[in-house]
Order: sequence, then structure tokens, then C-alpha cells
Amino acid sequence: MAELDYFVVDVFTQRALEGNPLAVVMNTCGLKTEQMQAIAQEFNLSETSFVERRDAAVERAEGVRVRIFTTHEELNFAGHPTLGTATVLKLHAAETVREDTVTLALNVGAVPVRFEGARGTMTQRDPEFGAELDPAEVAQLAGLRRENLDPHLRPQVVSTGTAFAIVVLRSVEALQRLRVDQEKATRFLRNVGARWFYVLAPASGQSQSGAA
Repeated sequence: MAELDYFVVDVFTQRALEGNPLAVVMNTCGLKTEQMQAIAQEFNLSETSFVERRDAAVERAEGVRVRIFTTHEELNFAGHPTLGTATVLKLHAAETVREDTVTLALNVGAVPVRFEGARGTMTQRDPEFGAELDPAEVAQLAGLRRENLDPHLRPQVVSTGTAFAIVVLRSVEALQRLRVDQEKATRFLRNVGARWFYVLAPASGQSQSGAA
């Protein structure tokens, strides 16, 4: 395998060694999918992104091709890899920046990241709403009681590129008791078309409607 340039960056922070770590591997058009997966396993971070540079005219029309891998699988979309990769391109591949925006061509489609200084904001796809889930079953898988969940907002599968089961709780105190049964939850989530739970709770002192 040829030598590859890569960066390890921290996303969602202004300090080194904080935030969400990400490996960004550059100029990877010659790599096969299984090689990318093996490299992601070697980095052993939650996600590794691979930048596949293409002809400038194609990149202007479609964006810079990027693929995202966990240690186990390829993802169609993920938030901090998108922001982190766009930032690396802004800093080290200035030709990819157009009107303060870097557009990534992900498996889910084109996702623009607009920069104001060092801060990037991405525009995700419009959400797609999937199945509503049984609150009692979700509560059990999360190590909670049914009454810990917001009674007005049923758990539901929602995707802007990667599907999550969105779960809204009554309180932060309930969130602190969260204990997901990973093995059972993984089987359940795959069956309903989601990858992970995304659990929300209102800030202390807020009403349930404030969490919505």
C-alpha cells in the first residue's frame, strides 16, 4: 500500500485532546473498501473519514467525495466526521473552499459546510420520519421505567442520513439513570431500521414542552 497523508483532529472543541477525535485520510482514490475498513480499525477511533479527490470540475459540481467508516462498518453520514473533514480541507486544500463553503459528497448526498472563521455549520438533509416505537419496550432496553419517558412524544426513528431512534425523557434525573442493554438494543434497533438511540431530556427547571 502506498503512503497516505492523514490528520487526527478534535471536533467540537477549541482545545487539543478534547472533543470528538477523528482521523482524516487524504487522497485515497486507490484504496478498496476493505482497505479503508482495515485502516479505520487500525486507528480505532469512533470514525475515520477518507477523502477521494476527483477532477476539479466534478468537485465544483458535486463536492469532494468523502467516505466515513467506524471500526466495524461504513456510514452514509455522521456529524462530527463531516465537520472535521470539511475543516481539514479548508485548512489544507484551499481549492475546495467556495464562498466560505466546503461541500462534501457523502454516501447520503451533497452536504455543504459553511465557515465563519474557524466555526463550521453543516446543512443536513431534511429529516425522514420512520416508525414510532413502543415506549415500554424502549424504556426496558434503556434501563428505565415507562414513566421516565415523555408521555407526549413517542420514541420514533428519524434520519437525516443515519437513522436514530429519538427518545425524549421527562427529566435530566432520568437521563442519569440511562443504562442501555447494548446487545438487545442493537438487535431491536436493526429490526426497526435505526443504528443507535438518541436520548434527550429537558434542562433542569424546564417543562416537558421545552424539551420538544
